[in-house]
Amino acid sequence: MNDPVNSTILLLDIEKYSERDDVEQAYLRRMLYDLTDRALLAAGIEETRRRRADRGDSVMELIDANCSVISLLRALLTEVPAQLHSRNRRASASARMRLRGVVASGYVAVDGLDGWVGSDLNHACRLLDAEVLRNALRERADDFALCVSDQVYRGIVRHSHTGVPAEVFRSVTVDSKNGPLPAWLHGPVPAEHPRPASGRTDTAPAGGNTLPAPQAPAFDFGGATVTGGVFGGTNHGIGGGTFSGDIHLGNGGGEDRR
Repeated sequence: MNDPVNSTILLLDIEKYSERDDVEQAYLRRMLYDLTDRALLAAGIEETRRRRADRGDSVMELIDANCSVISLLRALLTEVPAQLHSRNRRASASARMRLRGVVASGYVAVDGLDGWVGSDLNHACRLLDAEVLRNALRERADDFALCVSDQVYRGIVRHSHTGVPAEVFRSVTVDSKNGPLPAWLHGPVPAEHPRPASGRTDTAPAGGNTLPAPQAPAFDFGGATVTGGVFGGTNHGIGGGTFSGDIHLGNGGGEDRR
């Protein structure tokens, strides 16, 4: 196995690829590779400065670390959406292609079987498969959703170079087998699952038992015994005795009972 080399990692994946038949999948693969080549050429990245791995419904590119990441991001944010829009508007529903993309960086080694090895690559793949990125693409009218690693954001994106505005990237955290991975999503973060209107998230515990009903607040009446009634208004001087019936305590909308 070769020594690990620092590279820029580009991953692109086709949404709902497995739902298509063989003819449609073959067409989408050709479309994906052509679009990827056009985007990388637009970024000034020649074929001799990148290495490709075929993953069926996705493409993985190891790009020379000396190539401009700013140019790559600019091409992904302009060229890729434009190409997708141009092709999809003329295509049938089954031939339309929508993509998730990840840009990361790190050390990757290539073994004798042309296999790629490296924890930085593993992290990039987990970003590509993250639910937040999948949901972002589902919720968008356009056909492309991009996520960048925390390292790419801090080294490049946060400086807001021309064509790569930092303010449109949002911080997200991706769960993985190795713990949470910080990343940055281009565009709005997809909505979370709705919560009850009250804002409570309590659920019944295991075994079918229900949570105890909330108890009304207790009041100190200075030795008085209160046996019933609805309390409203502003009250003063209750210090003893027995009270029952329509006694009002607190501001209930009527006149004060003193």
